[in-house]
Amino acid sequence: MSRITDGARAVYRQEMAAAKTATTAQVRWGHLERAHIASQPDPWLHTCNHMAMFMLALRQRDRGEAFGQVVRIIVAAPGSLTGRYPEGDTGRVAAGLTTPMPIPSDLADALSR
Repeated sequence: MSRITDGARAVYRQEMAAAKTATTAQVRWGHLERAHIASQPDPWLHTCNHMAMFMLALRQRDRGEAFGQVVRIIVAAPGSLTGRYPEGDTGRVAAGLTTPMPIPSDLADALSR
């Protein structure tokens, strides 16, 4: 069961679209991270976001990030379904699997709609 708001779904779609058209990997990662924050309550969107992160890590030949994304792909849906995910976490390996992070204020505003 998804607990994602319409505002969060809209943010997710906007950030994923921006990631696809980003001109650099760094900008693409930024959009994927923001999409991750929005996607966490929804098992499907959360898993799709980690798949996109995995694909980018593969394109960059970043083995550590790719492996970390495989782990996250496995736990994303169960974490969303049970509500056991670290809010605000960017979804990257450097962030840690269980580390909550502050949600950027512009995202917090959009997610609350």
